[in-house]
Amino acid sequence: MSEEIDWAVRANAKPKGKRPQYFDDPALDRMLSILMAVAGEVSVLRERLDTVERLLERKGTISRADIDAYAPDRDAGFERGAATREYIARILRGVHQDLEALKESEPPLEDVSRQLRDL
Repeated sequence: MSEEIDWAVRANAKPKGKRPQYFDDPALDRMLSILMAVAGEVSVLRERLDTVERLLERKGTISRADIDAYAPDRDAGFERGAATREYIARILRGVHQDLEALKESEPPLEDVSRQLRDL
C-alpha cells in the first residue's frame, strides 16, 4: 500500500469512542470539526511557507528535499510558536470572548462556596 493511500485510509478511519458533542445540533459539531481540521491544515501551511521563506533568504534557491529536511533553529522555533499561538487566539477569539462574558455573568466561586456553606 502506498503512503498516499495509507494516509487516506488513516484519515477516514472511524475514531474509537463516542464523538464529542458540544452543541444541540449535530451539524454544528460537524462544522466545528471541519473548521478545526482546516485551521490545522492552514497552520501546517503557514509553517511550510515560513520554511520556504527562510531557506530562500538563506540560500537563494531551494529544493523540495531542502524543505522536507529543514529543522528550525531555536529563534525560528520561538517565532513559529508565537505565530501559532496568535493564530489560534484569532481563530478562537469568539469562543474566548464568550467564556469571558460567562465568567463575568457568574458570581465568583468564593461567593458560591460561601452561599453553599451558609445553607
